[in-house]
Amino acid sequence: MTRRTRTALLAVTLLSLLAALPAGAADGVVNINTADAAALSLLPGVGPSTAGRIVEFRTENGEFESPTDLMLVRGIGERSFERMRPYVAVEGETTLTEKVRIPRETEPAGGSGSDGPSDGP
Repeated sequence: MTRRTRTALLAVTLLSLLAALPAGAADGVVNINTADAAALSLLPGVGPSTAGRIVEFRTENGEFESPTDLMLVRGIGERSFERMRPYVAVEGETTLTEKVRIPRETEPAGGSGSDGPSDGP
């Protein structure tokens, strides 16, 4: 194996490993039972209005018993909950200090999205 081939193989391997890392790899959690709206807004997919609904829900219904209870909050479905799950806790301190940004999934090329008129049936 030539030196150039080994270098190319190493580069491809490193890029593959980097691609496998979670996109929004942030450290920490948000305690959904004690966090204010600003801390809740650090969760992926949670903006000011959703954070406000979480606080409102908690005020009206009491503490969350498990992280999955977040799906009882209007606007938080299974898909959005799965994105925030690694960063949610119901006890302990809030340790997340920066907004978690996870890129939205894109549709594969040639998907069924509506890009405009079609030439075929």
